[in-house]
Amino acid sequence: MSAHIIDGKALSAKIREEVAERVAALKAKGVTPGLAVVLVGEDPASQVYVRNKVEACQKAGLHSVKEQYPADMSEAQLLARIDALNADPSIHGILVQLPLPKHMDAHKVIEAIAPEKDVDGFHVSNAGMLMTGQPLFRPCTPYGVMKMLEADGVTLRGAEAVIVGASNIVGKPMAMLLLQAGATVTICNSKTRDLGAQTRRADVLVVATGKRGMVTGDMIKPGAAVIDVGINRGPDGKLCGDVDFASAVEVAGSITPVPGGVGPMTIAMLLVNTVEAAERTAA
Repeated sequence: MSAHIIDGKALSAKIREEVAERVAALKAKGVTPGLAVVLVGEDPASQVYVRNKVEACQKAGLHSVKEQYPADMSEAQLLARIDALNADPSIHGILVQLPLPKHMDAHKVIEAIAPEKDVDGFHVSNAGMLMTGQPLFRPCTPYGVMKMLEADGVTLRGAEAVIVGASNIVGKPMAMLLLQAGATVTICNSKTRDLGAQTRRADVLVVATGKRGMVTGDMIKPGAAVIDVGINRGPDGKLCGDVDFASAVEVAGSITPVPGGVGPMTIAMLLVNTVEAAERTAA
């Protein structure tokens, strides 16, 4: 058996087309959705992510502002800049690219973003609203995963869902969204005993640990939907995920590739969240 590949590039392209239509409708009302992306420092991976986000905005017709600052920028200066963006009516979404330099408190910086402009969905206010089932914004990566499962026809109500990785960015919000869809959810972390015993129960397996090849084919339930959120580089320099694709593809029912899986969907859902923020102001 060879798994069906869930094509994140194709699905994200479809979503971007829908976003472009919504942007055009807003522009007809005199509103151009605006996203400010703030990058502090010279982290190469962050620069690539930011460039991709800005390009995606431009292609969809959004107003995009990229603000890049040196790594020695003070936390007070960054907070002042966020305050200015909060007050700017042309900006509907604010994204601060993580990680930040070590002298900055990432939690404090994220909390400085106005909740109604927190299109990443990381603000404590938005995290709390997600937990109560009334999210203002769904975090982009988990939101994208839900869209992929929906597009693949995966039945979530009553399904056993296992998440490997308990981060605030992916693992925890992913659990909330799967719970709301009616799945029975288990979250595993670095302290989980016998990880394979947990993952082999999963009808839906989401892996987000940042550890290359952590989940192998013998840890997967035959026919499961496997979502690989990880992005790493193998010994050959090529991008790979947290799931050993070669062994997993022979067991899973469907699986996301790396690259070309979750990554494009994360950016697509960032556009969706930004347009939703603009639509709220235009309503």
